Amino acid sequence: MKILMFGRGVIATVYGWALERAGHDVEFYVRPGRAAEYGPTVDLDLIDLRRRLRGRPVREEWPVRFREELAPDHDFDLIVLSVGHHRLAEAAAFLAPRVGKATVLVSGNVWTEPADAVGALPLAQVAWGFPMAGGGFGEDGVLRGMLMPLIVFGTIGGLTDREQAVRQVFREAGFRIKEVPRLRDWLLIHFVSDAGIHSQGLRLGSLADLAGRRHDLREAILAGRELLPLLEARGVDLRRGTLFLRAPAWLTASVFALLTARFPPARLSFTAHSDPHAVEPREICRDTLAEARRLGVPAPRLAAAEPYFAAQA
Repeated sequence: MKILMFGRGVIATVYGWALERAGHDVEFYVRPGRAAEYGPTVDLDLIDLRRRLRGRPVREEWPVRFREELAPDHDFDLIVLSVGHHRLAEAAAFLAPRVGKATVLVSGNVWTEPADAVGALPLAQVAWGFPMAGGGFGEDGVLRGMLMPLIVFGTIGGLTDREQAVRQVFREAGFRIKEVPRLRDWLLIHFVSDAGIHSQGLRLGSLADLAGRRHDLREAILAGRELLPLLEARGVDLRRGTLFLRAPAWLTASVFALLTARFPPARLSFTAHSDPHAVEPREICRDTLAEARRLGVPAPRLAAAEPYFAAQA
């Protein structure tokens, strides 16, 4: 299959590497001028958890191919669109007249209603999922991250042939598919959970600083719990998918602290996000707090952290 990864972010790069290793033809679309800036290779330092509990280390210089133009008559079968939620509308608007015959996999955070989030993209050509990988580029340019054995998929309407084909691509690349019912609700729950976690990470400096810190992880969980009424106001069924926010915070925080202190893959999922200037965590917190205020839902912990993510004047 011929696959285009939209952008050369962490998720696009990690999954692009995995899909190419599975035999697919993978290219990256980047803004004009970025190909020369990025260079012809990516230095990878990954933990690949698809076949081993503690993961297989991957350290290599991976040659990549870029393109800076995308004509409407391209021959890509699949376009993987995994960008920060604040960039999704812009990316969808760019792709809409250029989608051709490809399926577009939207894989990442969504806060607006899904159909609205992808704008003019033809919904019949959209598949929906969520990445279970993470990491970050260090100051040395090395991508340090991890690749989980699972990848989340779900539907907004019924399951289409295109969506089944996308799932098969990832199965053949060694991933297990986790089907999520009511994906729209799942995405909103995940978003407010991220807001709670990032609010406390930003207070400390970055998500990396939360690893192993039980008290601060407890505050992150409680910040997310305070947002349950916001989810309810958005029409989310709180009986599904919110147990980790409703469980005793001291217990959940203790488990997270132990995992992020002692289990390397879990620790890496935090410590790889060490950029104190990362945009997406701030945008998640800002958009969540703005929605809470719009709907009249108190969010005291998120509001208290606002100085750490407020837009600069």
